[in-house]
Amino acid sequence: MVSSNTFKMSNQLPYRIFALGDTALTIDFGNTINEGINSVVLDLFEQLKTNPLPGQLEAVPAYSSLTIYYDTVALMKRIPPGNGVYEWMKSKSEELFKQPLSRQEAEQRTVAIPVCYDEYFAPDIGSVAATNGISIEDIIVLHTSKTYRVYMLGFLPGFSYMGEVDEKLIMPRKPQPRMVSAGSIGIAGRQTGIYPQASPGGWQIIGRTPIKLFDPERREPALLQAGDKVQFISISKNEFANH
Repeated sequence: MVSSNTFKMSNQLPYRIFALGDTALTIDFGNTINEGINSVVLDLFEQLKTNPLPGQLEAVPAYSSLTIYYDTVALMKRIPPGNGVYEWMKSKSEELFKQPLSRQEAEQRTVAIPVCYDEYFAPDIGSVAATNGISIEDIIVLHTSKTYRVYMLGFLPGFSYMGEVDEKLIMPRKPQPRMVSAGSIGIAGRQTGIYPQASPGGWQIIGRTPIKLFDPERREPALLQAGDKVQFISISKNEFANH
């Protein structure tokens, strides 16, 4: 069941708008990991997908900000003389906060992701355990005991930024990136995430999933979307091999 209502943010949530080069602007709600703020970002994103601003090419949501890319050349032909493109687009963006926006309220999708935490797939799980003074078994229990929110996708197609991990799992990124296998599950700060393709990466790798996170042949190439919930399920090496 999906229902909708309206909400206004002009006097509820501080924000700032700034230029991102000559072809984009960002609506920023602060540098924070906050589920409520992220929900507002995703509501704005859905609103702009349905009712794009004039000249809008794309809207890209992040943890606590939304970037709007626009066609500068087309807008220069459209806006009144004497107006700069950025200032004009900024005023149009600010109108979003003056009018009630439609908020879609639907049951969030929960996706179960199988993960093998065997050290063969988890090159950093031992160092995470040693650094935080816990056992590898503790890591598995802690990592699988939470349901995580997908805050945003980025870095690689389908790479999911999720949070927040238990405080006993918090780890900094590695000083130097190294090659990471597709499906690797990592931790960086309070975030956990999944590498959809093999790539250089600096997150602490504590497991791997046999699930394909990104497939350009699928109707929806990325398995996970911002706003989804994720539950990790521990599996054995044998289950991984036969998945």
